[in-house]
Amino acid sequence: MVTLSRKFSTATSDSLACISLKQFPQNPQKPTPFYQIQQQQPKQLESQIVTTLDGCKNLTQIKQVHARILLNGLDQSCYVLAKLIRTLTKLNIPVDPYPLSIFNQVNYPNPFLYNALIRGYLIEERLKESTEFYSLMRKEGVVPVSFTFTALFKACGAKMDVGLGRQIHGQTILVGGFGEDLHVGNSMIDMYIKCGFLECGRKVFDEMPNRDVISWTELISAYVKSGNMESAGELFDGLPVKDMVAWTVMVSGFAQNAKPREAIMFFEKMQEFGVETDEITLIGVISACAQLGAAKYADWIRDVAEKSEFGGKHSVVVGSALIDMYSKCGSVGDAYRVFQGMKERNVYSYSSMILGFAMHGRVHDAMKLFDEMVKTEIKPNRVTFIGVLTACSHAGMVEQGWQIFELMEKCYGIKPSADHYTCMVDLLGRAGRLQEAHELVKTMPIEPHGGVWGALLGACRIHKSPDIAAIAANHLFELEPYCIGNYILLANIYASCGRWNDVSTVRKLMRTRGLRKNPAFSWIESEKGMVHEFFSGDMTHPRSGEIKQALEDLLDRLEAKGYQPHLSSVSYDVNDEDKRRILMTHSEKLALAFGLISTIPGSKIRIVKNLRICEDCHSVICGASQITGREIIVRDIMRFHHFHDGICSCGNFW
Repeated sequence: MVTLSRKFSTATSDSLACISLKQFPQNPQKPTPFYQIQQQQPKQLESQIVTTLDGCKNLTQIKQVHARILLNGLDQSCYVLAKLIRTLTKLNIPVDPYPLSIFNQVNYPNPFLYNALIRGYLIEERLKESTEFYSLMRKEGVVPVSFTFTALFKACGAKMDVGLGRQIHGQTILVGGFGEDLHVGNSMIDMYIKCGFLECGRKVFDEMPNRDVISWTELISAYVKSGNMESAGELFDGLPVKDMVAWTVMVSGFAQNAKPREAIMFFEKMQEFGVETDEITLIGVISACAQLGAAKYADWIRDVAEKSEFGGKHSVVVGSALIDMYSKCGSVGDAYRVFQGMKERNVYSYSSMILGFAMHGRVHDAMKLFDEMVKTEIKPNRVTFIGVLTACSHAGMVEQGWQIFELMEKCYGIKPSADHYTCMVDLLGRAGRLQEAHELVKTMPIEPHGGVWGALLGACRIHKSPDIAAIAANHLFELEPYCIGNYILLANIYASCGRWNDVSTVRKLMRTRGLRKNPAFSWIESEKGMVHEFFSGDMTHPRSGEIKQALEDLLDRLEAKGYQPHLSSVSYDVNDEDKRRILMTHSEKLALAFGLISTIPGSKIRIVKNLRICEDCHSVICGASQITGREIIVRDIMRFHHFHDGICSCGNFW
């Protein structure tokens, strides 16, 4: 409890009695000797003492300066004593008793001296005491200054105490004169935002007569974090002067809110206006490019990074992000070239590259890089092992996966997390060892999350095991009741086994919970870099006639070589002819046909799908790579599939 008195206590007298009267503390600036300070004017003396306090590194030095303050009759100088208290609190000296005793001996403390104590208590996270000092300040008739309110608002925000924050807001109105204070307004906005009252912060902003870039950016950032990019965009458009920070907030915001096209568009505008970029900006747009999977932008963004001297060679953070970007754009070779060109590598660089190799089916490259990593001083982390286990899973390397799983804790002290168990369940499930995978889930020392049960459910799709699928799905329906993908996957498993009554039951459950299926769609880059989207069953593309003809020609050629449609890929109880018609207009097939008619013969075709590629489309694209002589790269929600000469890099494990 704060003693609301300005008299010395016994403890205060004792602490002052032990102050040394030796020379000033030494600091790099070689402070003026005492005999010279005595000859100076009061203002010069105060300035010299304040400068000396800046050089103090410990309590002993501060006490020596305090002794000089007393000997020179500056014990009532609020300017000097406020600096003395701020220096003490900066060095984490408790406010009570020493700084408090300094305050208590001043007859007429000014607002800055009060602020020093208020700030000191706030540093100690003693919000109650700081507000009591504010009350004393008002009781004594001392008028607060802007720093008083900014400090209190900051503390209310840190404590998420909006009730007290509103009371302080009321005080700024009662005291008056702070309506136009920019710093008070900004700190008030920040307080409301941190307490979760974004619209209150917006109201303060709207009523501010004066604003600066901090006012705008603070609010834009808050809208970004809440996912309201529309409001963030409106504010950004109204910002008079748009600096690098504001542009970066928008670029990163769109990327974080799964709007990669908008993020890249803003970055393009940023470049057009000649705004400089830093690592944070680059990481935001690199993330957007990775989400979009568009190779057109990848090289351009890398060039911008290199020109800004934040490229992979110079920045390990940007370099690691570029590795991830190229991997997700289907260019794992370019990712590895970035990795090789990095002057400095860390665990994130290695982990990104290992995971990149894994998702592209280059298992041996992933394992080789892991072996190389463990020979360096860089220790693998949790993410590294997820990458290595993923590689084993995609190649069906069960025994090696088990060895690495056990190696984690034995050699590196990393306890397997639920994500690592997910990899192991996926590994066992893909290999057809469903009972073993289910047993591992049941005996896990930690609670399995949705990813673990999801891996088991996915394995049941591959191996058509509806009974274990039902067990996994029931757990998922409890853990993730509104994740529609789990319901669809279970319905598809039942459909593949001809259990149409069970399919109807799952669909009825979906309707009861108000769930709607996300439409399947795929996108592909044209030669000119333009991205074309295709939805399943949608034939509204300007070149739909050509696409349909190309697809029919392709299927005729495939059927001549023995291709038969995988009718089980259709989860509807309709006749075979309708199933063939549905399969023909799957989004990845439409994207493939467009790629065949719009790109140079012999060039690579890159397709991205928002869901898992179906068995029939996988078979068609695999055959297409052989009869057209084209390399076709498909990125689905699970991994990359590199189709070449009739073979897929996944080895039919997906």
